[in-house]
Amino acid sequence: MKKPDWVIRKEQDKRAKAAETVWLFGLHAVRDALENPRREKLRLIVTPNAQAKLESAIAASGMTPEVSDPRKFAAPLDPQSVHQGAALEVKPLDWGPLAEVAAAGEDGRPPRVVLLDRVTDPHNVGAILRSAEVFGARAVIAPLHHSAPETGALAKTASGALERQPYLRVTNLARAMEELRDMGYTLLGLAGEAEATLEAEVAAAGTRPVGLVLGAEGPGLRPRTRETCDALVRIDFAGAFGSLNVSNAAAVALYAATRS
Repeated sequence: MKKPDWVIRKEQDKRAKAAETVWLFGLHAVRDALENPRREKLRLIVTPNAQAKLESAIAASGMTPEVSDPRKFAAPLDPQSVHQGAALEVKPLDWGPLAEVAAAGEDGRPPRVVLLDRVTDPHNVGAILRSAEVFGARAVIAPLHHSAPETGALAKTASGALERQPYLRVTNLARAMEELRDMGYTLLGLAGEAEATLEAEVAAAGTRPVGLVLGAEGPGLRPRTRETCDALVRIDFAGAFGSLNVSNAAAVALYAATRS
């Protein structure tokens, strides 16, 4: 009996995911990945100079590096990549299910998560991961499709945060939001035209967990995402005109949400 098309597609996606690897590059990103016991590491290529700088991290990882001529660097990277003589092939990180990652921690503080609706620029996502780590967010959550996957560019911008800050890519963002609501989260969508301020709605949430939902620059939140939010909020600006890119807005929102 012939398998249905959806079963075939599901099996193909599973095989593709199992075969997926990522090339990280740059001294900082490679060092943090080498020192991360959660990261499955496959192949390390370094120049002699980078090998000397990464000596302790390489020793800790137990890997045997391939030493490459800096003039003919052997890693399959974009020629424009600023690799600093270090590249590491890895498997994407598996942080586990949303319910576990977004659960309250042992510090007693209400959890905070960031949800990204079709934010595809790896530099923006990398910067958001850095801010999420700094302000203690439980996770950054994005849809599996139409979002920035783990890439070397994202890891380099994240400056090590990709190894420590959970980045979950879910099949359906709205369903993930509903799951968070069932866990007690208040979901606040950032929208410039909103009447309520972020500070006021975070204060109203009290000790409840808060999810900050941000859309792509330009289109903003999709209609389904907006409808799934508990409230739309704005960041109050001092002047008559104010605008932030999505990574800066995430940093400001996280600061406001964790200060309360």
